[in-house]
Order: sequence, then structure tokens, then C-alpha cells
Amino acid sequence: MSQNVNRTDYAMKPWVLQGPSIQMDPLFPYYEGRSAESVAEEIESAGYRTVHYFVVQENKIHTRIIDALQRRGIAVWAMVLGNGSFGVSHLPPQWSNWKMELLREPKDSFQRLSHFAEEYVQWKKNAAARLVKEIPFDGFEVAEPYFPEWNGLRSGIYGDIGTHAQRAFKERYGTEMPEFRNKWAANYYRRVPQLYRRWIEFRVDAVNGLIDELVNGSGGVREARPDIRIATWSLAVRDRRGLAPAKLREWQGIDAVEMIRRVRPDMHVLQTHWPDWMRPKLPPDYIAEYQRFADPIRAAFPGLPLGVQADIGSLERMVKGRDWLAAFSSSVREYGYDAWTAYEYHLGGYMYDEPPLPVKTVRSGDDELIVTFSKRITPVGRTSIEAYALKTDGTREALKLREAETDGNRLFLQVERLPSEAFELEMQGIRDTPELWLFKERAGHETPAGYTVLVEDRGEVMK
Repeated sequence: MSQNVNRTDYAMKPWVLQGPSIQMDPLFPYYEGRSAESVAEEIESAGYRTVHYFVVQENKIHTRIIDALQRRGIAVWAMVLGNGSFGVSHLPPQWSNWKMELLREPKDSFQRLSHFAEEYVQWKKNAAARLVKEIPFDGFEVAEPYFPEWNGLRSGIYGDIGTHAQRAFKERYGTEMPEFRNKWAANYYRRVPQLYRRWIEFRVDAVNGLIDELVNGSGGVREARPDIRIATWSLAVRDRRGLAPAKLREWQGIDAVEMIRRVRPDMHVLQTHWPDWMRPKLPPDYIAEYQRFADPIRAAFPGLPLGVQADIGSLERMVKGRDWLAAFSSSVREYGYDAWTAYEYHLGGYMYDEPPLPVKTVRSGDDELIVTFSKRITPVGRTSIEAYALKTDGTREALKLREAETDGNRLFLQVERLPSEAFELEMQGIRDTPELWLFKERAGHETPAGYTVLVEDRGEVMK
């Protein structure tokens, strides 16, 4: 991608801060082996004008996808991880010195890195600034900048309690940090409430300080790209006793109001926490119980756009379909949010439940068609497709195909003697790609007989 792109035009898309959007991670197999244009056209056909691009590793960016999305007027956020990394190939050799220490190390692939490791924070800031300077993202946001984990003191997934935290706490307060393992120690956190309150404030300041340094620090994102939009993220979770905001502050260092005041973002997003999103029967209006998180933000920053994020398919038992997502979108409007997004586009229930449907067909030449489908399709040859032209006079004519080429959700056809007048196209023999889904044991689908799409006159074809 050219570094001379007009970034100001990209940054001024008003929909970047409002309405529906979707998260996407192009490292999933669903996005591989296809053109960037097919990915962008699928996202556009799904009705999205804003994408939150999940930057898993700063050195693995599909710039062609970003360019293809933006050429269609779709705004693209860079969403980077704040508290760690999936994979370490892009990290410098000394990265292992930056690791968090937890009460109990979880058995997963995520490397948790310490907010108190100054070298890590500076490396992350430089990487973020380089990212937005080299690639014309419309916005920048830090996902999961907080400490692990909900109820972590009980589960053991709690930190950072390592040497970096010990050093920083002693430098700030002149005393040792609380003890969290030895219940008989004189400074065990339950025995020293005043010290523990300092510890809580220390962690809140570390979370907000990390984001502030990445965004506003010398050489950070705003210095690299003064035009870019900034969003901050915090967690929200249902709790009918009303204790969740205080618990998130204590356990994970989250204070959204203080975060916003320090970072000065253009938008704030409430991310659905796992105790909610993992529930199989989570109602689509669950965010009604997020008002205790939203109200203080609105009171302190009444003009700040506020968004909310849902998960639609990270676990098989809680995959959310199109009806649920539509009802969720309605509840977003009902409860006064400006924007919503969901993780992740191809994980939604519509991918498993619905057949591939042609949503647009354009003439790309005298005897050529490009058919856009609602989802990715299995590559097909001309002999395995049945295609029919339904003309305005009511006749149904079988089309003879010379060639058929598949690109993601697009099908390029060469047809012998393509009708010159307007007609509707019916196709059979088109299947989706269950082998590329997250949960591969689910059955695939075929375009239903009788489903037609209007063949449009020649238009702009992006390749």
C-alpha cells in the first residue's frame, strides 16, 4: 500500500464513530487463498461500513485487504492487543524478560506481558506508531489493556505480581507490594487493607498509563498520525448486585472514567466480558444491565460516542445467528449507544445456518458476469454449475458456460451468447466452505433452486 494515501479523507468518515461495525481477523483460514477484493466485497455486501481489524501481530498485516476495504469507503480501525501477544515471532529476543507473573499460569498460547516492564511499553508504543504511520488506518484502539482476570484472586489467573510490579510499586510507595500467595505473611493482601487499596490504585494507573503512553506519549500514535481517531475499551459484565464495576476495578485495574479522562479518546467501547458472552442463552438485550457502566461515562463525558461489543461465535455452544444479532442491534439503539461491533465476522451463526446466496451480479464484458455471493463458496468448474436466465417475457433459458473461476465469495463466468436484455440469474451447484469454518463438523449448504438475482448493467469492477 502506498504511504502517500490521503489519510485525512480516511479519517473523516463520520460512520467510523457510529452505527454497526464488525471485527475481523484475516489470519483465520476463511480469509486465506482469496483476493483482498473478495474479502472487502463480502464485508460490504453484509452491510458494514466500518471494520475493526484485529492486529494479532504487528508484522502480519494484510495491507491489501485494508486498501480494498477503504477503496469501498469502509473505515478500518487498527485494534492492537495491550496486555500480551499471540505468538512471539515479531517480538525482540528479550521479550521473555517482559512476561507477567500470575498466581497460576494458564495453559494457553497467549503470552501475557507486564504493564510495568518499561522496555515492553516503549517497544509497543514504537510498534503502534510505526503501524499507523505506514498503514492509513482510520482509527486506533487498544483491546484488552487490562490485567487478568475476572475473579482471578480465586481462580489464580491474577497478575502481574512479578519482579516488574514489585520494583514499580516500591519505587512509587517506598514499601513492598502486598503478598498474594502466603496467607500467613504479615503483608498478605487481606491483612493490609490500606496497602491493598494502594495496590488497586496502582493497577488502575498502570492500565490507563499503558494506553496513554501508546497514544499520547512522545513518539506515540497521535504524534505519528494527528488525524487518526482514537477509541478506548473497557469491560462490562452483568451483576444484579451492582458490584461489577468495583470488582473490575479491583481485579483487572479497569476504571473507564479515569481512562477516558487521561487518554482523551474520540470514542469509548464497552466490551462484553466472558462471564456474559460465553452463556449459550444470553438474551440479545443483555446490555440493559450495562447501564451501571454506561451511565457514569455519559455523566462525565456527555458528548463522547459510546459503543458496545458482543461476541457471536467464539465457542460452539454460544454461536449467535442473524436474528439474535438483529435484536442486539435494536437493543443498542434502545439503550442509547452510538455504535456496536462484534467478534468476529465469519464466526456468526449465519455462516453455519444459511446457504450461499447470490447478492449481486454485474456484467463485466459482453459475455462475462461476476456473481457476488453472501459468503465464501467452494471453487467450482463450469461443468458442475447450472445457470439459467429468467427473462422479462417469462422464459427460462439455460446458459452455456465457457469458463468459471472462483475467488472467495465471487464467481467469474464466461457465457456463450449472454442475453443482452435485462434478466434474472438462477444458479445451482454452488456450495459453501465448511472446511474453513471454526467449527468444521457442521454440515455445508448449497444455493437453493429457484433463488434469483438481477443481472445489473456494467458497473465498476474492483480487482
